[in-house]
Formats: sequence, C-alpha cells, structure tokens
Amino acid sequence: MFEKILVANRGEIAVRIIRACKELNVKTVAVYSEADANSMHVQLADEAICIGKGPSGDSYLRIDRIVSAAEIADVDAIHPGYGFLSENAHFADVCESCNIRFIGPSSRAMNALENKATSRELARKAGVPCPPGSDGLVENEQDALTIAKRIGYPVMIKAIAGGGGRGMRVAHNDISLVKGYHTSRSEAEKAFGNSGVYIEKFIENPHHIEFQILGDTRGNIIHLGERDCSIQRRNQKVVEETPSPLIENKLKDLRKKMGKAAVRIAEVAHYSNAGTVEFVVDDKGNFYFLEVNKRIQVEHPITEEVTGVDLVKQQIMIAMGEPLRISQGDVVFHGHAIECRINAEDPFDDFRPSPGRIEMYYAPGGRGVRVDSHAYAGYTIPPHYDSMIGKLITYGKDRRDAMDKMSRALSEYMITGIKTTIPFEQAILQDPNFRRGVYSTSFIEQLLSGARRELFEDRA
Repeated sequence: MFEKILVANRGEIAVRIIRACKELNVKTVAVYSEADANSMHVQLADEAICIGKGPSGDSYLRIDRIVSAAEIADVDAIHPGYGFLSENAHFADVCESCNIRFIGPSSRAMNALENKATSRELARKAGVPCPPGSDGLVENEQDALTIAKRIGYPVMIKAIAGGGGRGMRVAHNDISLVKGYHTSRSEAEKAFGNSGVYIEKFIENPHHIEFQILGDTRGNIIHLGERDCSIQRRNQKVVEETPSPLIENKLKDLRKKMGKAAVRIAEVAHYSNAGTVEFVVDDKGNFYFLEVNKRIQVEHPITEEVTGVDLVKQQIMIAMGEPLRISQGDVVFHGHAIECRINAEDPFDDFRPSPGRIEMYYAPGGRGVRVDSHAYAGYTIPPHYDSMIGKLITYGKDRRDAMDKMSRALSEYMITGIKTTIPFEQAILQDPNFRRGVYSTSFIEQLLSGARRELFEDRA
C-alpha cells in the first residue's frame, strides 16, 4: 500500500479522496492556494502545502509547484481528482519521471484519447457509432459551412479540449454557424488554451448517458453501469441518476450493448484506472459516442451507491498495480440513486455566481442520504473556482423512493449568507415530467421558458 498520497485538487473531491485514503490507512498531503487556506481539505489532510495565489493558473494548474510539493513531502503518488490537471498527459509523465505514481490512466491512454476529435477516430476503430461530422479539426469557417451542408442542420460546434459546456454551440443555419464557429474558438482558447473545434450532427432532444469503466494495468476492464446526465443547463450537468429511466423503462437491452461498446473503446485505448465513456441516445435506442472522460467524475457517488464499489479506493489500488478483484459478472445493481449538484449561484438571477461567506450551514441526513461537500458555517467561498460547493446524493429501493428522499433532503438543506441552486433543484424534483422519467437534454431549457418558468418560480 502507498504510505502517502498528495491530493492535487481542492473542494469536495479533495475531501472525498482524503476520506478514502484515511480508510486505507494512507497519509495525505493537501496542496492549496492562498484563497483556500481555510478550506476543509486543508484541515482534514495530515499535511498541507501552499502552492500559490488564488487564481488556478497561479496554483492548481502549476505542475512545477505541485511536483515540488510532492517531492518535499516525499509522497508515493498523486491523485489529481477531476478538472485542473486530471486529464493532462504531460502532468502524468512528469509524475512518473519523478518516480511518483499518477493515480489515473497512463499518458499513453490519455494521448490516445487526447481530445474529442481523436477519441471519435478511436471509437470508429472500435466499431462504435459516432454522430456524422468533420474528420478532425475544422480550420476555417468555409470548411465549417461545407461540412454543415454535407451532414445537414442542426449541427454542434465543439471544442476538442476541456468540458463543462464551454466552447460548444448549436447552429441551425449558415449565419448562426459562422457566429458559433468563431465564438466557440474564442471561448475554447480562453478556457483551455486550445482553440481547436470540430463539427458533428446535432441529435435533437437527446439523452446524455454515460458508462463508468474500471480497468487495471493487466488488461482487465469492466463497466459499472450507466448514469443518466440529461438534466443539464448550458451543457453543464445539474441532476444525475442511475439507472437511466430511459433504459430502465423502455430500452433495457441497450444497457448490455452500450456497456460492451464502452469496454471496447477502453480496450482499444489500452485504458487503465477509472474513466467514463459518454454517449448520446435518441428515443428509438440509437446511441452515438461522444467522448471519454479520463478521470473520476463528479457524479461517481451514485454509481457507488447502486453497486457498492468504492471507485476512489479502486483507483488507488489499480495505481499500485493491483488487479481488479471484481469481474463483470460480479457487478450487481441494487436500487436507484440520484445526485443534485449544489452550486453557489442565484437561480433567480440567471444563475449568477454567489461567492461569499456562509453564515449558516446545515446538511440533511437520515437513511439513504449522502452529502459530499467541503462547505461549513463560516467558510468563505472564493470567486476563483467552479461554483459547485457540494453534492447531495440519495439512494432508495426504487426511483420513486430515491426521488422522495431527495425532495425531503433538499427541503432540509439550509445554507444562508449566499445564494444556492437548492430551490431550483426542488422545482425539478416536483416537475411531473421528471417524476415520470420523461426528459432529454432540453428539459431545463423548456422548464425555464414561458409559462413553465412562472410555474417553476412558484414552486421554488
């Protein structure tokens, strides 16, 4: 077993990793920015080292400072969490060259899945369907227009790097395509330092369904079922659940097909450790590959709840060179789990970020309720980072049970001093279409339009 692990992240995921390490009797080292000096992960770790000022470019994205901290603390391994450097192949290489184990996929696998465009090509080699689109990068607006004419509108312009909905635009005609092309490139350059984009056919009213994969360094790869992430706002996930209502209620045979496709992509990429293969699915059961997230996901807890598998502990064991001790046949799904992302945003002011000091913080509890958060009363949320301050997870014997527990838990969750998305998620849980499991990625857009917006505000 590793003796000491450095956590190269912050917030709730850093706390989650530290907790897993404590249960494995592994010491932890936190790195933090000046803005995070009082953050929960700093208080829970065995050691903590400041690596720079508040902005992530001066701290959590500085490979040199993180590796220096790891060498000073004499750690065996680094866990990157999600975001920041978690999918940076160069960072993984630097760790290995310094004889520090990187808890994630190899740089070889990350390079094979370097961006969304190269991932699409790998998926084609694996025999997995992809939406029609460009062959690699689109270099200019004229090429973009030619491709859109060939595959037909609407189309999606996508940044090849990063995620979180940045660098993505839907175009329904030539004018919106040209505007969206330049906007996506500019946004991607600012967010990821890479302005490259590609174009693919936009599947209207799709379901966004992803499969959790685990692979060891000996070539054993399994999946742990799907998560439905279709409840999104501006391409950013808000509510996730497993199993998917679409698959569970209408297309049960799809789970096996998509699971095999996810594993096949991982095999072709020689993937190890935890990852997620993302797909879009239409109402008829046609599915298309989107991308591979080469890290632990924000929504990993709901998979843990229905499978009983601790994904972070599995990551650590795999990085140590241990073989998977579970086969595909050992994976059994029990019950239903839902996750709501709790963001420091004002849902009644276009979801404007709401950093500041938390005056009161009371987390819900009870059977089937889990809270993953780094927030506490008196904590000041910095303005430099993502606005998510926690995740509320509920588990029930079936979907209705999980929804009822989520509604109850949201009503108990009390945070004052800042605005949060809790009222917004309460309204989602009360929506008749959500209750029936009838929704797509356009659900929130429809919820916030016209008369439905008034109804939402009344419910919230």
